[in-house]
Amino acid sequence: MPLHVPPAPAPALRSVLAALGSPTAVSEARTPSLRTAQGPASPELPLPVHVLDHITPQGTSPTRLAGWRFLIRCAERSVAAADTILTPDGWAFSHFFEGPYISSTERALRHAEAMPMPCQPRLLSVPELYMLTLWLHRDCTDDGAEGSLAATDLLVPLAPAPPGIAAHRPHRVAELLPMLNHRLTPAPLLSSPA
Repeated sequence: MPLHVPPAPAPALRSVLAALGSPTAVSEARTPSLRTAQGPASPELPLPVHVLDHITPQGTSPTRLAGWRFLIRCAERSVAAADTILTPDGWAFSHFFEGPYISSTERALRHAEAMPMPCQPRLLSVPELYMLTLWLHRDCTDDGAEGSLAATDLLVPLAPAPPGIAAHRPHRVAELLPMLNHRLTPAPLLSSPA
């Protein structure tokens, strides 16, 4: 499937390039793989990061754009990622990081490219579950900053996924949200015998 990756805001990209060019930013980052990488590092595949703050039986809150994430490629592999955030002065570099979400994101994107429908890839964070998904948004005309979850959009939980949720298994939004809501609903307290 053709992935329609929206262009990142130019200031977000410039802030990541400036951080990559700063020996201080790279050396102070908690990313050993970035500090020890051989050759030039480049930011690639910018993805808007949206946050889903609340899931209830009645539905979800609108998503909000929280930042842009760039995979940092060195040689032929991604060694880290860089996040940017929107500040009162515009887009700014936030931090570098590494970990399982990088390879998990790449894996999910490779699988998405093989699907028959065109879509716009995004990341969707569900903080209540400590969960990150690849959000395959069906409306490819959106600019990446806008758009709400549509019932036919696909969500691909990234590893590590919460217990009971299979990582890398695509779900339609209409199927996954009830599962997530069930996980967030507290179990009723058992009454103790008198």
